[in-house]
Amino acid sequence: MRIFIGVLILFYTSLTWANPVTFIPANHPDIQYTGRIDFSNPKLPRFWAAGVYLQMKFQGSSCAIILNDEVLYGKYHNYLEIALDDQKPFRVQMTGKTDTIKLDNVKSGIHTVTICKNTEALIGYLEFVGIQCEKLLPMPPKPKRKIEFIGNSITCGMGSDVAAIPCNKAEWYDQHNAYYSYGAIVARTLQAQYHLTSESGIGLIHNCCDKPFLMPQVFDKVNVGSNVVPWNFKNYIPDVVAVCLGENDGIQDSVKFCSAYIDFIHTLRSHYPKAQIVCMSSPMANAALTKQMKNYLTGIVNHAVKQGDRKVSKFLYSRTYESGCGGHPDLKDHQLMANEVTTYLKSLMKW
Repeated sequence: MRIFIGVLILFYTSLTWANPVTFIPANHPDIQYTGRIDFSNPKLPRFWAAGVYLQMKFQGSSCAIILNDEVLYGKYHNYLEIALDDQKPFRVQMTGKTDTIKLDNVKSGIHTVTICKNTEALIGYLEFVGIQCEKLLPMPPKPKRKIEFIGNSITCGMGSDVAAIPCNKAEWYDQHNAYYSYGAIVARTLQAQYHLTSESGIGLIHNCCDKPFLMPQVFDKVNVGSNVVPWNFKNYIPDVVAVCLGENDGIQDSVKFCSAYIDFIHTLRSHYPKAQIVCMSSPMANAALTKQMKNYLTGIVNHAVKQGDRKVSKFLYSRTYESGCGGHPDLKDHQLMANEVTTYLKSLMKW
């Protein structure tokens, strides 16, 4: 297929190039990674979470990006978002166990490419194998600001992108787009790094769909979908932690829910002593849950402040956002949500 530049997805094989190129493995120091990633094999870094992204600066008129897909259950194929320089990003789905994504017809020069995992852990992992190009150059330092967004399918960007496949067609994850989720947009707008620690259906004390693990149980893992691979919190200390949970919990006993939320804040504080913790309402909640969440979050924040933690606050969306699949926000909704959150964080953090 052709998308603004030449884009070709191939099974891993030899390629023909206009100029001499070299293969640069995934452990090259000029490749910049952001997100919860398993580096136990540095030449095949593995990542599950939606929104994990890597960036490279290359010289030449083309490059080829090589990735492995878990192909979970023998049929799931992850989606990616690829951005070249300041051109419009495009969405690509993996097609095999090992795919080569070639970007050609690029003006000869120095280019920056960003690769973002659009689908969540429940679709399986990706492994970055390496890049073929004329030359790889050092990336500029990462932004100093750091944000972590903790949430459910909303934070994953589930059901948001219907450009290629309408709702309720093919696989349930075909409309995932983490790159254009509210959290990723907020971070790019505020010139910050971001992590999306999120999974569809997950809750604080109650999950959707008989899922086995609650967020407090898997928060310390690289793969929150299967509760495996311990995460080293020293690898990423956010300035802001935005928690958007409660949609899958629904209306619960207020004491149980608020107590669990306070315990989770204590967990966050144990890892991030100086972070601003923002407790967010659900943008797709119905009127009854929205009212209850406001009460929950008000009580939770008041309790934290009374206990001496003044870096806990609440954020309430101004309206519901449910134009996407299954009542989830669509891409336009995510942009509007991001606008609200960006305005709030700019004021809160003096950014």
